[in-house]
Amino acid sequence: MGGFFGVASHEDCVFDLFFGTDYHSHLGTRRGGMAVYGEKGFDRSIHNIENAPFRTKFEKDVHEMKGYFGIGCISDYEPQPLIVRSHHGTFAITTVGKINNTKEICDKIFEDSKTHFLEMSGGDINPTELVAAIINQKEHLVDGIRYAQELIDGSMTILLMTPKGVYAARDRLGRTPVAIGKKDGAYCASFESFAYLNLGYQDYRELGPGEIVVFDADHVQTLVQPGKKMKICTFLWIYYGYPSSSYEGMSVERMRYRCGKALAKRDDVEADIVAGVPDSGTAHAVGYANESGVPFSRPFIKYTPTWPRSFMPTIQEKRNLIAKMKMLPVHDLIKDQRIVLIDDSIVRGTQLRETAEFLYQSGVKEVHIRPACPPLVYGCKFLNFSRSASEMDLITRRVIARLEGDNVSEETLKKYTDPDSKEYETMVEEIRKEMNFTSLRYHRLDDMVEAVGIDPEMLCTYCWNGEE
Repeated sequence: MGGFFGVASHEDCVFDLFFGTDYHSHLGTRRGGMAVYGEKGFDRSIHNIENAPFRTKFEKDVHEMKGYFGIGCISDYEPQPLIVRSHHGTFAITTVGKINNTKEICDKIFEDSKTHFLEMSGGDINPTELVAAIINQKEHLVDGIRYAQELIDGSMTILLMTPKGVYAARDRLGRTPVAIGKKDGAYCASFESFAYLNLGYQDYRELGPGEIVVFDADHVQTLVQPGKKMKICTFLWIYYGYPSSSYEGMSVERMRYRCGKALAKRDDVEADIVAGVPDSGTAHAVGYANESGVPFSRPFIKYTPTWPRSFMPTIQEKRNLIAKMKMLPVHDLIKDQRIVLIDDSIVRGTQLRETAEFLYQSGVKEVHIRPACPPLVYGCKFLNFSRSASEMDLITRRVIARLEGDNVSEETLKKYTDPDSKEYETMVEEIRKEMNFTSLRYHRLDDMVEAVGIDPEMLCTYCWNGEE
């Protein structure tokens, strides 16, 4: 995934840029970067944040960088922002999205012009560099940005900074958000709407799908009107969005309470306590407990001072080890208890299976798992939520392959996404047995969409039902 923050101010913007970008640290684990423009021109800094947080790596830069325009990012993949010199002049650019047709785009650019791309250490082309190259195929920046949004298969949201202002372009179908904040003498653009509130900004507005604006310290001007069709990612509310954020008028925390409430309404399990897997399942568990009357509890605590995220280490076996080491039991609340345990989702199943085993070993009598979203059956084609090599990494697809064989038709696959079908029931039971849960009941898609509370046609639910 990834997050970004951009600011234009009459005064030096680096303080706001630093903290606004830092507030997106939950969205990426590999690279952080800031670029500014001021009296001395462009300046940029990029650091590896795999083993240390953004704030620690950039503390020195905050005191050295100066500028009244700035863009920053937290990236889960490529180094950015990039500074590009082109026929448009010099600009800085950062992106959030996914490009599925990189080779086709590169071939087209090579065919149309003589250019080159730098390969990253893994042999891939930096997606942000590719976006800049697409933009440079057109005579005007806005035409170039629109061309990039049209040409890219996937999604692409862009912040682009020139000596005259900051351009913000939401991806064509609005799969990721862009919020604009305002205070005296400054405007900002942010992935997360909460990121600017403590910096003195107030909500100005959200960009619509495909909308392009440019802003300086005094004005926000719409250059391309928003499109009518939106497909914002529903998983933002379920997991990736920070609890204090809001998208399309629905706050993340409120949606998660509503989500847990809907789970409880369909459940008849007898349990002693309700708990959420820290931290992604906590709000869902609060909603479940409030509706069901089963007491909310925290029977195990996540140790976060030095291991804030279980997927920080780059070696998979270390990730799994640390995920287990982080969970500390509260034995007085665990022994002989029947627990309803809620997590945001089940992806591969590795960590949640280990969590259940951990609870059994700590004295729990029963573990009833209630994921806050339906079974994930399709890998995301639109955002870099996961860099899995294959959909077979999903526990659902592995189980379906066992039941149906390797070559499963789309028609058959659809049966496994229908919560009222026999195939769905069989799949869930196979997952339950494989993961050694006392019981397993997923959230229904219709209930989850209703919990979001906006027009279902505006929501992307591809990873659950395969519908674009």
